[in-house]
Amino acid sequence: MPGKVWLVGAGPGDPTLITVKGLHCIRQADVLVYDRLVCKELLDEANAQCELINVGKTPNFHPIPQEEINNILIKHALQGQNVVRLKGGDPYVFGRGGEEAEALIPHHIPFEVVPGITSAIGGLAYAGIPVTHRDCASSFHVITGHRKEGKDQVDWSQYAKLDGTLVVLMGMSQLSHICQSLIMCGKDASTPVAVVRYASRKEQQVVCGNLDSIASLVQDAGLRSPALIVIGKVAGKHTILEFTATHHEIQSLVLNQ
Repeated sequence: MPGKVWLVGAGPGDPTLITVKGLHCIRQADVLVYDRLVCKELLDEANAQCELINVGKTPNFHPIPQEEINNILIKHALQGQNVVRLKGGDPYVFGRGGEEAEALIPHHIPFEVVPGITSAIGGLAYAGIPVTHRDCASSFHVITGHRKEGKDQVDWSQYAKLDGTLVVLMGMSQLSHICQSLIMCGKDASTPVAVVRYASRKEQQVVCGNLDSIASLVQDAGLRSPALIVIGKVAGKHTILEFTATHHEIQSLVLNQ
C-alpha cells in the first residue's frame, strides 16, 4: 500500500502562522520535502527519524527541476512512507501544488492539501497593509511576476484599469518594468506602492513610494527577493497600521509544545 502525501502551506514566514493541522503533519511525517524559504523552526518540529529533503529554488536557479520533485514525492509514497511537501505560503497560490497533486494521481497515491496563509494576504498584514479596505480597495488581484517559459507576458493594460489592490509575487526582478508598464497603460504615477521583504519575519523590511519612485527607492535600500510588491491606496496604510516588534515574541511560546 502506498503512503500518503500532504501538501502543506507553511504560511508567509513567521513559524507560528502555520496551521495546527500543518504542524501535526510535520510532526508525523516520515519524509519532509521542503522549500528554500521554510524556516528552520518548522523543520525542527519533525521527529528524529524523519528524512529531510531540501528541494529549494532560488530566482533563476532551480537545482532540482519540478519533475524531479514530483518523482521524489512519488518514490517515497510508493515505499509506504507518509510524505509532507512543505511550501511557503499556500500550496495552491503560485506554489505549484496543483502540478504536484496531479503527478500523484496516475500512481493512485492518496494526497491531502493543508492550506496555508498566503504571503499575499498575511505577509501584507504584518507590514500594516490590509489587502482590502472600505475606503481604498474593494477587491484584490494576486499576480505572478514569473511566468512559465513560453507563456505570454503579463498584460499590464488590464491591471492598470483596476481600482483594487494589485499584489505581485516573484516580481522583484521586474519591478521597474512593472511600474513603468502600468504608468504607460494609464495608471496614475502617484499610486502608492510598497515592497515588503521577508514578510512577517524578524528581519522584515518595508519600502514605500509610488509607481514613479519605488524602483529607485528599493535599489537605494538594497532590497532583494524574496519580496512582495503591493500597488494601490492600501499601501499608504503602512505607516499607520504596522505592527510593533512584539508580535514576534510569542514564537517560543507556540512551538515545541
